[in-house]
Order: sequence, then C-alpha cells, then structure tokens
Amino acid sequence: MSVPAWLCIPFAGLLLCVALFPIILGTWWDNARNKIMVVAGWSVMMAVLFASQFGAGKTMETILDCVVNDYLTFIVLLFGLFCVAGNISFEGDLAGSPGVNVVLLLIGTLLSSVIGTTGSSMLMVRPVIKMNSWRRRKSHIMIFFIFMVSNMGGCLTPMGDPPLLMGFMRGVPFAWSLRLSPILAFNLLILLTIFYHLDKHYYRQDIAQGYRPDLTKPGTDLKLSGVHNFLFLVMIVAAVILSGTLPLLPAFQDASGNVLGLTIMKGVSLPWPSVIEVVMILAAAWLSFKTTPKEVRKKNHFTWGAIQEVAILFVGIFITMQPALLLLKQVGPGLGITKAYQMFWATGALSSFLDNTPTYLVFLTTAGSLGFTQGINTTLGIVPQKMLMAISSGAVFMGAITYIGNAPNFMVKSMSDENGIRMPSFFGYMKWSIAILVPVFLLDTLIFFR
Repeated sequence: MSVPAWLCIPFAGLLLCVALFPIILGTWWDNARNKIMVVAGWSVMMAVLFASQFGAGKTMETILDCVVNDYLTFIVLLFGLFCVAGNISFEGDLAGSPGVNVVLLLIGTLLSSVIGTTGSSMLMVRPVIKMNSWRRRKSHIMIFFIFMVSNMGGCLTPMGDPPLLMGFMRGVPFAWSLRLSPILAFNLLILLTIFYHLDKHYYRQDIAQGYRPDLTKPGTDLKLSGVHNFLFLVMIVAAVILSGTLPLLPAFQDASGNVLGLTIMKGVSLPWPSVIEVVMILAAAWLSFKTTPKEVRKKNHFTWGAIQEVAILFVGIFITMQPALLLLKQVGPGLGITKAYQMFWATGALSSFLDNTPTYLVFLTTAGSLGFTQGINTTLGIVPQKMLMAISSGAVFMGAITYIGNAPNFMVKSMSDENGIRMPSFFGYMKWSIAILVPVFLLDTLIFFR
C-alpha cells in the first residue's frame, strides 16, 4: 500500500510536544494526566488520518499489531529490568570523580553486550547517580552514560540491542557482532578521553566552590544489597534470548513456517515465544519484589515515576510512528543506497527518531536484495561484511542522538531528573550529541566504512 507522507504529522507533532512542552509548560507537563491527554490526542489523530486513507479495519489491525507485538514486549522488558535493578543497592564511600566515573562508564558499556543496553542502564544508573550526588555539575555524566552504556555498548552480541537480535534471527551468526569490537574500542577511546577532561574541568569547579563528598568513612567500603536479584536479571536475559531463538524451532512454526501464536484478532497475534518472554520477565519482577526487603528499595529512592512517564509517552510514540515506518519500508529500496557509508548514515539517522529494530530490518533487507555474491549469507540475501557492519553500527550507535533513539535513553533521563540532576531538554541534549557524537561517527565513516 502507498503511504502518503502527511500521515506522519501526528508523529512529528508528538515529538515536538515531547521536545517543547517541558520547556514552555514545565509544571503542566509534569502532571501525568496531561501527558496522557497529549498522547491520546495525537494517537487519535493518527488513527483518524490513517482510517481516512486505508479504512477502519486496517487502522485497527495496524494499531493493535503495534501495541501487541512492539509496545507490549518493549514496556514489559523495561518494567522487568527497572524492577529487578531497583532491588539491587550499591552502597559505599566511593565518591564520583573523573577517574571513578570513567571506570563506571567503561564497566557499564561492557556489561551492555552481556545483559543488554536496557539491563546495563538500569543496573548502573543508580550507582552512578549515588556516587555523584555530592556534585553540583553532573548532567554531562548522564549524557555520556546514555552515549556509551545505553547505546554503543550493546553492539557486541545479539543480546546487546534488539536490532542485532533480529539479525541473528535472520541468519547472521551469533558471534559475528564481535567484529564490531574495533569500532567500539575506537569510539570508547575518544569518548572516554573527552569525558575525562570535561569531567575533570567540572570536578575542579565543584571543589573550588566548596562541594565535597561525604568521606566520613576511610577507604573504599563498598557493599552490594539484593545480590540474589542478579539471578532474576539472568532470567530476563534468558527470556530475551528465547524470544529470538524459539521462533526458529519447528515446534513453534506452522506448516508454512509462520510462527504460531495467540490470536488477538484476524491478522494480529502474539507469538508464543513472546508470550513466554513476557511471562518470564513478569515472573522475574514479581519474584524480585517478593524476595527483597523494602529497605533496599528505600536506599535506592525507588519510585514508579520514571517507568510511568516512559510507559505513557512511548505508547503514543509507537502508535504514531507506524506510518513513518511503513513509509520507510515503501521508499527504502528505492533510495539508491548501495555503499557501506550510506547504509551507516541512513540506518543511523532514522534510528535516532524511529524504532531502530524495524529501521535495521529495512536496510538489511535492502542490502540483501542488491545481488551481492560475497559476504554474510542471511535469509534476506547475501550482505557484504562491511555493509552489515555499517547497518549494525548505525542502528546501535546513533540511537544515542536523541532521547527517543533507544529504549533506555529516556528512562535514564527520567531517573536523572527524578534524582535532582537537571538534564538538558530534547533539543539541548541533541546539541551535545551532535557536537560530540557526529564527529566521532564521521571518523568511523572514514576509517571503517569507506
């Protein structure tokens, strides 16, 4: 079906509200009911416009399929990781300093490929906030946290970020993503160097103005509470892996090779692997709360505000972005993108505003249809190694360009705001990402994707 560009107006409108309302209507926007009104308004507009073009039946199917197969698994995963990570408390007298913060960001980045960018972000964000609570200037710490922990670190395994999991489901070897390690190492070297000098500058300003960490206890007395919750974290990671591998098994396929599932309505079903994933994640969250004392959550200043805000905003984003995704699928093959560097920037630029998983699949499909005879043999066709690296890097790395580019970005922002860290606005954050990340990505282009 042909999708007109004007159907993307509700998506653009909602993004503008997310970007501008916190600035011009800050107090009003802080009320959850007002966010719900805005999200509902743009979602209804999308439904009306879409129905005028394709009919009520197709509109209902598109929205329901989006909510059931995209938003549901997205928010359940985020909710599960938020709950489990909230029951792990890191205490100690290790104060945030440039050296300590570099180590924390490096650990979080490497963890992202093991437990996913969302898992690592939820696990590391509270310790980073706690250790730097004494500082006055600290928003830059969370900005670099989003750059590295919430995005780039997920590039080394299919568990790291959903696009790579989709690639694995389509024939990309599991260990292939490790080929991206030189690019990650190069980017980390640059970003951590920039961060260290920037953090040292702000650190010295804080010290000069009389800000001091509370170091009443000597040494590095560090303590982890709720350690058993790492088992539930592993349970969630296992659920994500199963959701990507079970659809490949004959037991979960019909005679035509389609994945079996729970039928919601004609044309919309929730695959059984996704049902298993949702049940496992919710079970992990429930067990985490049942087995962890309330005192641990109190130490973490645990509240539901951040996950509530993300749940409200992203249901609208997922619904209103559907015409944009359909338009991308429609025009993608005809864009004339045939080079690795073009794939890197096209995939990355669109992943900054759209869901990076379908964007990755559009360009992977495009690459597989170009008739190459050498490269990685996927179910979508043969894709040259450099081109696959470009598509994967673009989808994973450039999700850091905006707050909505990857699932944990907005969550980290919300949790930072909730803990008194004044994060930049939507466009303010983009000033940071464009100034710091775009030059790094240009170097990536020259060195790895020419």
